[in-house]
Amino acid sequence: MTVSVWSLVQYTIDGSDDLFLGIGDGDRVRSAPPELAGLSVLGVVQNWSRWVPVLRTLDPATLPEVPGARLAAPVTYPNKVLCAGANFYDHAEEMGTATPDPTVEPFFFLKPPTTTVIGTGAPVPISADPAAGIDWEAELGVVIADRCKDVAAEGAPAHIAGYLVSNDISARGPFPRPDAVFPAFGWDWMAHKGQDGFCPIGPGLVPAWLVPDPQALAIRLWVNDTRKQDSTTAKMVVGVNELVAAASRLATLEPGDIILTGTPAGVGMPRKDFLSPGDLVTVEIEGLGRISNRMVAK
Repeated sequence: MTVSVWSLVQYTIDGSDDLFLGIGDGDRVRSAPPELAGLSVLGVVQNWSRWVPVLRTLDPATLPEVPGARLAAPVTYPNKVLCAGANFYDHAEEMGTATPDPTVEPFFFLKPPTTTVIGTGAPVPISADPAAGIDWEAELGVVIADRCKDVAAEGAPAHIAGYLVSNDISARGPFPRPDAVFPAFGWDWMAHKGQDGFCPIGPGLVPAWLVPDPQALAIRLWVNDTRKQDSTTAKMVVGVNELVAAASRLATLEPGDIILTGTPAGVGMPRKDFLSPGDLVTVEIEGLGRISNRMVAK
């Protein structure tokens, strides 16, 4: 039996706000296998070792299609969303930073999970003021499989459930705080990265064994019909396994936690090319699918 590339998704149906677990199969959403009935994606991940044997033998073609399914965020909600900063060489170059050193501990910041995480198709409320500087950042997301701490890089794959597409939306305008009472408060990371809807993810969680090499994935982003980012995860400064290890040295990682691995060149900041209400942002990562979110005025 040939098992196609598929993903664990969550969806709603018309007339209900309830979330259901499903299987993403190309453009189709299929019912979850009976063994997983009643679970969420997070519920599956929280017992990942139990469900891996079921998932490894899954054949999407044997599952019925769900008519009218609308995708939601695939993980609701991770305990933590940790984001790696300045982790692509080409992005660091376009931003005018020093060349990142892969031997130095990565820089991480946090997004509030329950208010920033949204799914494909969900609107992103943004300020209509151009000074807000709303920017896009296509990123590979890594979903943690189990509770772990002080992981070695070579052992990191055992703690990765899978991968998803993400967009680290950023408000460049309010990031610097000229009125800060102390230099340590001169950068407002909450206003910059933590506003509602600033972490679209999806379309589903692709199990790690279906991604042969997370460091060899094409990653692209479009604003409306214009391609803005076109790169590869091979250009990361610190690779996926090393990022997981570094994050686990800072904090205990838990099932469903998401690590965003940084963005390649092509963001709007260097050209002051920012988003406006009405813009549609689409992110695509090879083998993982694509997500699209429209900006709407607050």
